[in-house]
Amino acid sequence: MPAVLEHPASLLESAPETPAAFPAWFAERQRAAWQRFLETPTPKRGDEAWRFSSYKQLDFSGIARASAEAPADVVTRSQGVEAPAAKFVFANEQLLHSGSQLPEGVVCLPLADALVSHGDLVREHFMKQDTRLGSAKWTALHEANLRNGLFVHVPAGVEVEGTIEVFHWISGDGVAIFPHTLIVTGANAKVRVADYFQSANDDGKGLCIAVNDLIAGEGSKLDYVAIQAFNEKSKVIQVNETGVAKDASAIGFILNTGAAWARNESLSRLEGEGSRSDMLSVSIPAREQEYDQRTFQHHVSPGAYSDLLYKNSLYDESRTIFSGLIFVDEGAHRTDAYQTCRNLFMSDEAEANSMPGLEINADDVKCSHGSTSAQIDESEIFYLRARGIDPVRARQLIARGFSVEVIERLADEKVEEVVLRFLDDKFAHIAGGGA
Repeated sequence: MPAVLEHPASLLESAPETPAAFPAWFAERQRAAWQRFLETPTPKRGDEAWRFSSYKQLDFSGIARASAEAPADVVTRSQGVEAPAAKFVFANEQLLHSGSQLPEGVVCLPLADALVSHGDLVREHFMKQDTRLGSAKWTALHEANLRNGLFVHVPAGVEVEGTIEVFHWISGDGVAIFPHTLIVTGANAKVRVADYFQSANDDGKGLCIAVNDLIAGEGSKLDYVAIQAFNEKSKVIQVNETGVAKDASAIGFILNTGAAWARNESLSRLEGEGSRSDMLSVSIPAREQEYDQRTFQHHVSPGAYSDLLYKNSLYDESRTIFSGLIFVDEGAHRTDAYQTCRNLFMSDEAEANSMPGLEINADDVKCSHGSTSAQIDESEIFYLRARGIDPVRARQLIARGFSVEVIERLADEKVEEVVLRFLDDKFAHIAGGGA
């Protein structure tokens, strides 16, 4: 079955065609999504969900749907953890490689295959939540154009050791991809999935609109890691929707080092007593990169815990926006929720906008939120220089240490090593002047 359209088509001017092999219910959803995309207005100045955003970034003219062409060398360039539990490599939404060693009963397939072989299971969980953080128009475009991604279903009581890895490559100029990750865990199951987003070349202008559905069943543990390292001519919108059931825990981690502009929207619903959600992010923007981060911690049930920690190290004339809300429903008593965004300025020209928020509609809760912005203390630079470390390296060591606090909360050495490798690649890129 072809994973992508055979010929490129204008992204915004014509309706996409659903592959004939996909089920009828999915074709109908795609038709409805395209109509919803057309009817939903583009965000404009004054929209609170897009406050401080650069609206010019929403100009996607000149972008076409991906063709089937894909360079084979990206398979060897897809380097993640050592000995992953499963590994999938997509380029322009075409599957180039797959391999797995997973426990019996685990369903782990390209989404295009899962729609055919496990259509009812996909339908039960696919995009059930309404997008509420600003990108409803773009998630509709994603749904209308969706051709592939990954589907993971871990049945009750099954634990997947190691990490399932998925690589999403953009190849060519003016190309759009729409990867989707759908992960469902049964009761007391365990899984970790890592998505990598990269460009096959440094010159091509690309667009990625990615959506995740993460459903952690009762008592289960679901960890999700997204590493965004596109080239600096590309744009990305990434929407993460997480539901956490009773006594379950979910970790959602995002690393941003690439793209000219990235919009991350992360919503976590605490749907059962004793549920826990950790929302983590590290971003290293440089030059004129802009990272726009919107979050929503939704406490639906009593006795749940959520903790958000975002850290940004800003170089040159880069910008970040953080807007987060902890929302506690009526009756969600004994909520324990935290939200922290910290910005480290590596230049005088960088700009960080932070808008943390709380809305509490229950009693006996413990919630806190805040944001800090600061420059490196010169005494720290002096200390490192006195030990023979040059100023540029000294500043990068401090920025690295600033980020490590977040990365260590992944609590997996192999995954942490991979994240740090991408982090160090970005620091080397900055030190080399972007060459």
